[in-house]
Amino acid sequence: MATDYYSVLGVSRDASQDQIKKAFRRLARELHPDVNPDPKTQERFKEINAAYEVLSDPQKKQVYDLGGDPLSQTGGAGGAGGFGAGFGNFSDIMDAFFGTASQRGPRSRTRRGQDAMIRLDVELSEAAFGTTKDIQVDTAVVCTTCSGEGAAPGTSAQTCDMCRGRGEVSQVTRSFLGQVMTSRPCPQCQGFGTVVPTPCPECAGDGRIRSRRTLTVKIPAGVDNGTRIQLAGEGEVGPGGGPAGDLYVEIHELSHPVFQRRGDDLHCTVTIPMTAAALGTKCPLETLDGMEEVDVRPGTQSGQSIPLHGRGVTHLRGNGRGDLIVHVEVQTPTKLEPEQEELLRRLAKLRGEERPQGQFQPGQQGLFSRLKDAFNGR
Repeated sequence: MATDYYSVLGVSRDASQDQIKKAFRRLARELHPDVNPDPKTQERFKEINAAYEVLSDPQKKQVYDLGGDPLSQTGGAGGAGGFGAGFGNFSDIMDAFFGTASQRGPRSRTRRGQDAMIRLDVELSEAAFGTTKDIQVDTAVVCTTCSGEGAAPGTSAQTCDMCRGRGEVSQVTRSFLGQVMTSRPCPQCQGFGTVVPTPCPECAGDGRIRSRRTLTVKIPAGVDNGTRIQLAGEGEVGPGGGPAGDLYVEIHELSHPVFQRRGDDLHCTVTIPMTAAALGTKCPLETLDGMEEVDVRPGTQSGQSIPLHGRGVTHLRGNGRGDLIVHVEVQTPTKLEPEQEELLRRLAKLRGEERPQGQFQPGQQGLFSRLKDAFNGR
């Protein structure tokens, strides 16, 4: 035999099909006429394609290994540009250049559905301690009339007579490389390989319909704004009654009239008169756990905070809860009755504060001022 196909591809006679394919793809990338138009290279390209056509086909390879001519029954692939009568290795050449082989065979009518997402409003107490809520969702579900088949009751899908169930049609053209076979999805069945002569009247052949249903969602303690809860398999049912996607419930925490949430801590502000700040007092506060008294100690200054440990939001991951921070704001009276003014003047006299000098401190510098001082070595 004049040509040693194993030597042409640079593989041993006991090479596996995977090794043969890898060798062909490597050489095809180097020698393809679109990459290297040299006439000698084109001849070499025809040789490797003819070698691959034989060695990649188990029957032709067996004939070749026994000393026969595997191309005698195909019209001589080498003389037809190296691709054989049907250009059967076109997908392998495309794979060599683009990394993926063309998909052969009919497409499935059944596909996975899309994911869906809805927003759920929850109160602060529900986010802090967790709850269970019923939600209504409008999604695609399996058609009950055809059970997802897409065909009217009593009928079924039939094999496409144009592509005979292959899902694609082929066309042979001639080029300088020989006969080239190209494939495209069948225009009659859209690549499915089957046609539905009588579609289901309920879903119009899609295998799914829109429906409203009620789901129960368990909200874990500690969720926050933007937290998403995944409900597997509760999303859109796919075409052809395919498996459903997932449903994501995004939490939106409603604002609270008293508390502001920062992470797992809660913050609020209590305003007290200056006399209560000086003498101390107890202020009732409705917390998430019920009524409690906030102990304002004598001499409390405006801006101070009083922590109530463990009265915040439950940690979503881990044990325990955050804190409730009460910020104190001392209110100074703007108008005084004569008697009240007299009492304050007497208090100021007793404390030696009739003409206080005040204590002045440097004001806080801005960012650029601090940077300037740092560069100047101050």
